[in-house]
Amino acid sequence: MTVTVPESVAEQPVRTRVTAEARRATIIGFVLLAMAAIVLWIFGLGVEPGATSTFNLSLPTDRFQDLAWAMNARTLSLVAAVLLAALGAQRLRRGQLRWTNAVLGVGLVLFVLSFLAWAAAGSSFSLVGMLRSTVISSIVITLGALTGLMCERAGVVNIGIEGQLLTSAFVAVVLSSAFGTLAGVLGGMAVGALLGAVLAWLAIRFRVDQIIAGVVINIFALGLTSFLASRVLSEAQDLNAPARVPGFRIPILADIPVIGPMFFDHTFFVYGTLILAFALQYAFFRTRWGLRARAVGEHPKAADTLGINVYRVRYRNVTLGGLIAGFGGSFLALAQISRFEEDMTGGIGFIGLAAMIFGRWMPLGALAAGLVFGFSGALAQKVAILGTGIPSEFMLMLPYVATVIVVAGLVGRSRAPAADGQPYIKD
Repeated sequence: MTVTVPESVAEQPVRTRVTAEARRATIIGFVLLAMAAIVLWIFGLGVEPGATSTFNLSLPTDRFQDLAWAMNARTLSLVAAVLLAALGAQRLRRGQLRWTNAVLGVGLVLFVLSFLAWAAAGSSFSLVGMLRSTVISSIVITLGALTGLMCERAGVVNIGIEGQLLTSAFVAVVLSSAFGTLAGVLGGMAVGALLGAVLAWLAIRFRVDQIIAGVVINIFALGLTSFLASRVLSEAQDLNAPARVPGFRIPILADIPVIGPMFFDHTFFVYGTLILAFALQYAFFRTRWGLRARAVGEHPKAADTLGINVYRVRYRNVTLGGLIAGFGGSFLALAQISRFEEDMTGGIGFIGLAAMIFGRWMPLGALAAGLVFGFSGALAQKVAILGTGIPSEFMLMLPYVATVIVVAGLVGRSRAPAADGQPYIKD
């Protein structure tokens, strides 16, 4: 028997989607016009006509040490304002629904470039240094996003990333101070995997609400590490003094202008994160392992019917996600801060979840989103050095403001795996 769906019913989801995209394009159009006005009146007309901004494109240790880009700050801002206004008007036209995110990205680049030219007017600014700081700041965010992605692709929500990062950072510091860097990294990863296994045990075996289980892990980690830091590390200072992890340059690649210092002169944590993101992208979408994990996250009952052990896949993915979080906590403690401080994560785990959503549950998308959030943090740090008069508290808000914007859906709605957060009961 053939069932005919009425045309009005069949077209309704398409019309709803088109209407939502049109509404978002209109909002972004007005946002771009507002950015154009800010660039024109503040960044353009707010500097002296002849003020020059110099962006240094090399570091003192680079092979090419004299690379720089000098420009008239007012001229750059005026050109950027015109381009932003044109992009905003183009988005407001009816039917212009394609490439909305790309247009928004170009607009943000123009806005930030104008802001930097205004902030550095009459002086110089190390652009390559800020880009290098962007990569470093993005690593722990990216690893947090990959942790959440590993879990949610298999259908388990992991709100406990913050606690996993914090606990692994504490263990990494103590073990590294006592036995060396390798012991610290391995210990941090082991503790992250252990907390991941606990989350999987609660969510899969006892079907505890996954949000509540993650919150419990966060509270437990914060309380435990704060107690041990005040009772143990305050008394034994030698356990909170790990050797800083050295970086190493990749020959030839590190000498490439701008790109070399940005990506090819770091610690093994940075290289490991980049390799991991590409490896997971391949594994999830080009291997049987990834196909099974995604099947469990989308339709566990159908996966079970095909002979896939849903419980085993979820246990494995959540535990591996904890292993990645342990690597991130070790990086934060050993390579970025070089000591343990109470609540040193400062919400990075939740920013990682936002990066996962921004990256649409894709490993390379998570890496790109991590770089965006890392740039906002690096921008806040570098602009404070220029003495622009902007309150430092406002600049420190940038990563969290970016998180709110992403979660609010300005960059578009992302579809989570269909069975994300839903416990599975085998018949």
